[in-house]
Amino acid sequence: MLRQQINDALKTAMKAKDAPSTSTLRLILAALKDRDIAARGKGNSDGINDEELLGLLQSMIKQRRESIVMYEKGGRMELAQQEAGEIAIIENFLPVQMTNEELTEAVSNVIAETGATSIKEMGKVMGALKQQYAGQMDFSKAGAEVKNRLG
Repeated sequence: MLRQQINDALKTAMKAKDAPSTSTLRLILAALKDRDIAARGKGNSDGINDEELLGLLQSMIKQRRESIVMYEKGGRMELAQQEAGEIAIIENFLPVQMTNEELTEAVSNVIAETGATSIKEMGKVMGALKQQYAGQMDFSKAGAEVKNRLG
C-alpha cells in the first residue's frame, strides 16, 4: 500500500515537472529496491513489508537531519535547505509522529505491559514499542526514555 503511494506520488511529481520531489521519490524507491534485494537473499521473495518501509523512511529522515547539521556547520545553507525539503517530502509518507507527551505515555504503558523492571529488559520494551508504534515515534528518543525509566 505504501509502496504504491510512493509510486503514484512519483508519477504525479514527474507530470508536474517537480524536480525536487521527483529526485527524492526516486531516492526512496532506489533504497527500497536495495532493501527488497537484500530481503530476497534472506528468502523473502516479496521484499520488505510496510513496517520495514516505514523504518527505511525514518532512517532516511535521520540521515538528512544529520546532514543538515553538518551543512550548517560548514556554512552550506543551500544544501541544508535542500535536505530539509527532502525531509518534508519523505514525511508525507509517514504517519503523524507522536508528541513528547504521547511518547512518554506510550513508554510507560509498554513498560507496564511487559513488566520490565531493570535495564536488562530494555530490549524487550523496545521490541514491543517498535511492534506497536512503527513509524509513529522517534525510537532514539524512546530509547532514552526507556533507559531513564529502567536505569
